Amino acid sequence: MTNSYTSLVHQTFHFPQEGFAISDQNNYLEFNGINLKPIIEKYGTPLKLTYLPKIGMQINKAKQMFANAFKKHKYEGNYNYCYCTKSSHFSFIVEEALQHSVNLETSYAYDIDIINQLHKRRKITKDIFIVCNGFKQKPYTSRIAKLINSGFKNVVPVLDNKDELKAYKKSIKNPFGIGIRVAAEEEPNFPFYTSRLGIRAKDILEFYVNEIKGNEHKFYLKMLHVFLNKGIKDDIYYWSELNKVINLYCQLKKICPELDSINIGGGFPIKHSLGFEYDYQFMINEIVSNIKKTCKKAKVPVPNIFTEFGSYTVGESMAHIYSVIGEKRQNDRETWYMIDSSFITTLPDTWGIGEKFLMLPINKWDNEYQRVVLGGITCDSHDYYDSEEHIKEVFLPKRVSNDVNDEENKEPLYLGFFHTGAYQDQISGYGGIKHCLIPSPKHVIIEYDKNSELIDWVYAKEQSAASMLKILGYLR
Repeated sequence: MTNSYTSLVHQTFHFPQEGFAISDQNNYLEFNGINLKPIIEKYGTPLKLTYLPKIGMQINKAKQMFANAFKKHKYEGNYNYCYCTKSSHFSFIVEEALQHSVNLETSYAYDIDIINQLHKRRKITKDIFIVCNGFKQKPYTSRIAKLINSGFKNVVPVLDNKDELKAYKKSIKNPFGIGIRVAAEEEPNFPFYTSRLGIRAKDILEFYVNEIKGNEHKFYLKMLHVFLNKGIKDDIYYWSELNKVINLYCQLKKICPELDSINIGGGFPIKHSLGFEYDYQFMINEIVSNIKKTCKKAKVPVPNIFTEFGSYTVGESMAHIYSVIGEKRQNDRETWYMIDSSFITTLPDTWGIGEKFLMLPINKWDNEYQRVVLGGITCDSHDYYDSEEHIKEVFLPKRVSNDVNDEENKEPLYLGFFHTGAYQDQISGYGGIKHCLIPSPKHVIIEYDKNSELIDWVYAKEQSAASMLKILGYLR
């Protein structure tokens, strides 16, 4: 059939591609080699699915690319991969990342409690780098101080403002290295000029001389940190802001021998469309090359490079799977497919910032396709999804086909939103109360056991009415 959904995909993209293929056995979509039909039959929908091995694949890919760049440019510094915990705090995510020799980045006081639990469970040692970011209140600074005083050797509190240092001067007994976040200039289309995060670049030299220099037996400047909200992209804006920090590093290094690291933050994009193209190796090569050239010109040693990849680490490991439970024709142009959950509650970025995730049907690929709008089951008019990243429309297979048997027509159309592993649970609030009391879906983990056999297990059941009524005060 020339106008089948399969034909549409093959005409638009290269397919199959890494992470996605159609099974020869049952014509269902495969996600990282996992046939989704038995998973859906076993657990039903709506469903959150996490494929843990993808996390290690992403980490090792980045490490190898930095190793390639270091070798190419004869770069003499070290590379340190940090996992950005705010992307997903779940223990099974963090512990999976730690199996691949990563460091950790924190953003709030309670992250330090997680660090302590990981150490208690022997998942980390006191040699691990802990990079502490964010605007810090007393509960955060006091926990950082306790962590350093307890013997953690590589905790680096990154100053977000000048006053933050005072809290550490009073409470930390052991010598420690600090970082300074450089406030980046925002893109021209932003409603403000400079990031609210960090210290102005023009103030940092004076701040170092007045407040840090001469106190090396107590604390010393170890790291400069920069993060650009738009991420790591090959454009004038990114290279301009990165070079400002590299030049500042060179200025400081001449009067601060202890400074040995630049942290470029996160910002690697992930695939949100089958048409996604991004040359990771090229970008890493250029970053390493720019740092080395500038340092060579200034005649200072190159810094160690830190990254804080969050979405890149965990984003591509998760999928949300829904059933189309109804079809509504509201006018001459719009056909609605109603899903058995809510975009607002399960994928809040689609509603809050208009994020587009990689969306594909899981079955019925041989059916004809049509333009549709996807609707959630809340009573909110904003609970919909109507465009993909590569096009301002959504095309999906028709639910019923004249070319298949009745059994196939009876089967629901299943939809998958892929690469949804970063931030969605944190933003929507895992558990708790959701809009219109829509329950959080069950969450299934897929991983390899000790015998290298693929297993799946339920991390969390679908949220119950009783659990919500208890929170609301109706049950004691």
